[in-house]
Amino acid sequence: MQNAMPVAPAGAKHYAEVLARFTAPAPSVEERMAAGKALRGKVPHESHADYHPAPGRQDPVALLEAQAKTRLANLVPIRYARMLASPFAFLRGSAIVMSADLAGTPVTGLTVQACGDMHVANFGVFASAERNLVFGVNDLDETLPAAWEWDLKRLAASAVVAGKFLGADKVLCEDAARAAVRSYRKRMRAYAGMGNLAVWYSRIDERAVLDSLSPQVRKDAERFMAKARQRGSMQVLERMAELVDDRHRIVEERPLIVRETHMPDGRPIAEALGRTLELYLDSLPDDRKPLLARYRIMDVARKVVGVGSVGTRCWVILLTGNGLEDPLFLQYKEAQRSVLAPYFKTRPWKCEGQRVVVGQRIIQGAPDIFLGWGVQENGIHFYMRQLRDMKGGVTMDPATTRMKTLPEYCKLCGWALALAHAKSGDPAAIAGYLGKSDRMDEAVARFAVAYAGQTDRDHDALVKAAKQKRIPVARTA
Repeated sequence: MQNAMPVAPAGAKHYAEVLARFTAPAPSVEERMAAGKALRGKVPHESHADYHPAPGRQDPVALLEAQAKTRLANLVPIRYARMLASPFAFLRGSAIVMSADLAGTPVTGLTVQACGDMHVANFGVFASAERNLVFGVNDLDETLPAAWEWDLKRLAASAVVAGKFLGADKVLCEDAARAAVRSYRKRMRAYAGMGNLAVWYSRIDERAVLDSLSPQVRKDAERFMAKARQRGSMQVLERMAELVDDRHRIVEERPLIVRETHMPDGRPIAEALGRTLELYLDSLPDDRKPLLARYRIMDVARKVVGVGSVGTRCWVILLTGNGLEDPLFLQYKEAQRSVLAPYFKTRPWKCEGQRVVVGQRIIQGAPDIFLGWGVQENGIHFYMRQLRDMKGGVTMDPATTRMKTLPEYCKLCGWALALAHAKSGDPAAIAGYLGKSDRMDEAVARFAVAYAGQTDRDHDALVKAAKQKRIPVARTA
């Protein structure tokens, strides 16, 4: 009898497809840049310049109210109070509003791992695993694969809004927005010519930051870096805790820091915390588990953080390791659906916390060693990280910030955003689209000025809603 033909093993077609992806000829840098340049025919640079409210534009206050339904009701008034402080505070807390507005703007179709809540206050320094300071994007609760243009436009708009908040004139505000886009464009072109691993390992470290600044601004940056290096668990311990019967206890500052015995659903804190830690530990790499196992829980408290995050569940866990002088603060943060999700089709995430952690690992490149996630039995998605590990952000304060330095700072932000996008997107295609001229810089700066006006009007709408008692506002924020 003739031998039967061998039967291909199950999945052979799939394996062949995988192999084909890794053996197919890859387009050159020049070809990818040319493809990006060709997109200008469909989406001209000038098409990014204008902003006009879409017909039937959604009420911004209604969008915030709908989002508030997923938040803790007793904390929502604090969120509104913080957003009412200024148009810049409103912009920081209203990523959901701007996402809805950006949905009607032109895009090239090139995607990156987007921040989703990009603005000038969402950058800062943090420690790499080698204990070096790195500058980059530091708030990624809304991260999702999406259009690179959305992050860039929101960054530029925030530069104008922040400038107005600081008291800058129209010229300086536009210069700041233009500086962010120009820096993004030039840095993206540099990343386009680098090897993939070189881009992945790239860092904007302390030396790179200082070398990019003018002498006057460099002095301010050096003081900022020195302060950030001191922002570790020991500093948090001194500020947030007190020693009671040889045990550290987190000090309450109601309603912003509250030590509670039960969760909102009635479960004892100890029971809920035990299950949460079990889920969190399952998500950690095996090499981190023995390190964390050396620590013991001392206390836990609910803590209100940020502007846009207010109302989501956020807890601080105090642990100690090799004695009382070896503290570790972990921060539990609830992770909800990204504001970008309604507009971009991406892989479904079983855990929104995992979405945040994966996005952070892609964008930052040197993230917190204790990043982890989980889904609790009550359906709450969360992620965990260190509360403070040489982390520091720039504070936009009219009383202390020198407004003339804003363009230099925005230039640094544009660089960091370009690096974040180059790690996940195609820097050659994006660089090809952006080109060498300043046309895109001018177009996005015009958009930024127009959208800053929209932010002023939206903030006014929130003020009106507060006066009419349509929304609850806390006295203490």
